[in-house]
Amino acid sequence: MRPLRKYTILPALVLLASCGSNDRYGARQAEGGKRYGGVFNANETEQIRSIFPLSLSQASAHRIAAQIYQGLVRLDPGDLSIRPCLAASWEVDPNATTFTFHLRKDVLFHADPVFKSEDERVVDADAVIYCLTRICTASPDNQMFWLFQDQVEGANAYYKATAQGEVPKQGVTGFEAIDPFTVRIHLLHAAPDLLEALAHQGCWIYPRQLVETYGQDLMHHAIGTGPFRLKVFAPGEAFVLERDPDHWDRDEFGNRLPFLDAIRYTLEPDKNKELDNFLKGKITCVFEIPIDRTSVLADSLDPVTGQQRYLVRSVPALSVQFYGFNANRRPFDDVRVRRAFAMAIDKKVLVDSVLKHLAVAADHGLVAPGLVGYPYEEVPGIPFDPDSARLLIRQAGYGPDRPLPPVLLQVNNDGYGYVRVAEAVQAMLEGILGVAIGVSVLPADQHFDRIETGRADLWREGWLADHPDPANFLALLYGKNAVLDTNERTFLNTTRYHNMRFDSLFVSAQRTVDRSERMRSLAGAEAVAMQDVPLVPLYHERSIRLMQPYVRDLPMNAMEYRDLGRVWFDREGR
Repeated sequence: MRPLRKYTILPALVLLASCGSNDRYGARQAEGGKRYGGVFNANETEQIRSIFPLSLSQASAHRIAAQIYQGLVRLDPGDLSIRPCLAASWEVDPNATTFTFHLRKDVLFHADPVFKSEDERVVDADAVIYCLTRICTASPDNQMFWLFQDQVEGANAYYKATAQGEVPKQGVTGFEAIDPFTVRIHLLHAAPDLLEALAHQGCWIYPRQLVETYGQDLMHHAIGTGPFRLKVFAPGEAFVLERDPDHWDRDEFGNRLPFLDAIRYTLEPDKNKELDNFLKGKITCVFEIPIDRTSVLADSLDPVTGQQRYLVRSVPALSVQFYGFNANRRPFDDVRVRRAFAMAIDKKVLVDSVLKHLAVAADHGLVAPGLVGYPYEEVPGIPFDPDSARLLIRQAGYGPDRPLPPVLLQVNNDGYGYVRVAEAVQAMLEGILGVAIGVSVLPADQHFDRIETGRADLWREGWLADHPDPANFLALLYGKNAVLDTNERTFLNTTRYHNMRFDSLFVSAQRTVDRSERMRSLAGAEAVAMQDVPLVPLYHERSIRLMQPYVRDLPMNAMEYRDLGRVWFDREGR
């Protein structure tokens, strides 16, 4: 199937736009006082790079693809706990090294011409093992091996073999189909976060026919088991998802999900235009707001009628914004220079004056605050200390006779306050260290391409947790997640940081079931990294959401993880 032409796409977008503004479009009564019908309109400002599970690395792309794909387990959008999904239940052996999953027998992949019969649409153990095996397969489109690396039996050997062009006939020995609807995973050691890993987008399930037929075009084609299926992708314009009539899930009243008829994600890069469209009622929900328009947070009530114009929700986010250093090139090959740059950045000014208190300073390290049991106090922060920063620069051999070389700070242009923060940091570094700082503002795809290929020296990057655990942040610094050959692309560990002590503590934490011991090991690893300064943590954002008042059953969480399968519209205000 070829991609739909633009002239076939636009009528669908126009139709959905009109449907979204019609209060009674498609409204049908459901049990429990709920109603079917309506179009959920949202916008993403980033250029979406991929919605395929193995190469999906953007939070914006996740918000789209999470409505299409599902895994064995999922996160509860209310409290981020693990819940059953394609697996109705599971058991864990006493050693926590064998996990047995019992699949639902009523799950079908989205209808698509790739299937020759309805039987091929059934999600069974073979389909699950196919997807899990692809995580362990060396491939340009696979950024997710870290989920099973050093944990699943046979995963490392299979990845190494496929990287050399071989495909072992026995597959990954740690994946076993007990019967058509039972999957067993064998681990090399106890892995306390395996269920969280299986809730990650890398472990979403799709049919082998998707890859075999559409492997070169996985933006226009997506086949999952989620409540919505991909209808249209118009590059630079929109994604349109429609209700899957065969979706397996039900709500607490027995209503077949989803309630909504469709979801439309426009791709307008201007955050101000997005907010304007929300205020006009054309967008259902806005995540983040322009930095110069925080007044909308106090304007949710109509001053004349007192009616609720829109809902405002806010929670501390499990996220971090940081600047990464390229330690393979001068001047950042010297830890004293990296630390000096970190100590010359006043994070309090950034969060108070630039970000208008919609973030908190990263006073300890990379791991976002709010994770129960993590000993944040054991991770020394990098304080704002201009005098010490200047001294470190002199100790590194730089001064009037040997000035620091000019540095280019690279940021992308489609995130909350990225450019203004960069301009503030530019002034700080120039004023304190006397270094010439240029700011390069790029579209997201060009920005990340330069980072992943090692062509950026100092850059902005952010991380929104895939699951609520400190290890999810620290995986960004694990040595095995870095491609040390600078001629090759690296994805997760983009600073290419490698420290044997950090890796030892990180691995130790991943192999213990004692939660307190695990947390201490992770904090110890983070403390090691903060001494090496491969990156400088800047701040942790607050998640801000504006929502139309008729939206129901869309809880907010610290990861902005959205499940629109249960959302319904109450336009009568009941």
